[in-house]
Amino acid sequence: MKIAICDDCHEDAVHLRNLLEGQDVWLYTDAGQLLAEVEERNIHFDLYLLDIYMEGSMGGIELAGRVRRRADEAEICFISTSDDFYREAYDLYAVQYLLKPVREAEVKRLLEHLTRKRIREKELRLSYKWRGQTGSIPYGKILYIDSREHTLFIHCEDGTVQECKGKLDDLEIQVCGEVFSRCHQSFIVNMYHVDRLEGNDLLVAGHNIPVSRRYFAGVKSRYQEILFEEVD
Repeated sequence: MKIAICDDCHEDAVHLRNLLEGQDVWLYTDAGQLLAEVEERNIHFDLYLLDIYMEGSMGGIELAGRVRRRADEAEICFISTSDDFYREAYDLYAVQYLLKPVREAEVKRLLEHLTRKRIREKELRLSYKWRGQTGSIPYGKILYIDSREHTLFIHCEDGTVQECKGKLDDLEIQVCGEVFSRCHQSFIVNMYHVDRLEGNDLLVAGHNIPVSRRYFAGVKSRYQEILFEEVD
């Protein structure tokens, strides 16, 4: 995995690099230098580990926003001495938020999570047909799917919505299992994009997806299984 570390504390950056032994790690102590690599040299990374508090004109949050505009598929993990910026990290779809001093077990869990995610995205795709056009979308890019009047609406993490003809009952048979779960008469959700379960709603990238009584037990069980994967 190609990983960029950006931390203006050289000692902390080296510590993190040592925890990533065996990976292709690029070390930066200046946010502007990393941004130049991305914007001017078109160098991209699988994972960006960014310190939030950095001296100079640009901190980790701003850097992540600039990186995200150039590489919307990038995985971003923030490193910080506090959780004050957790909300901003959430808005940027950060994959993780680690507090210093970062522990080896936390880095190991992060890499295992990303490895599993990359395997799912590479191997599994949802095919669709719409107005004579065909295509496919990796499972990992799909947030949820809803159905209205025999039309399926595939909501993707980049904000796009792909329409296609079909029935949710047929789609449930095709895709539901490890990644997707039926949660409502009108909704199928990618459980790996669920941020939390609140009452009878799933929060998915800022969207509230209803969970009906019929599906609640199964959805809750799968949600808890994935939480266990994250911390195992």
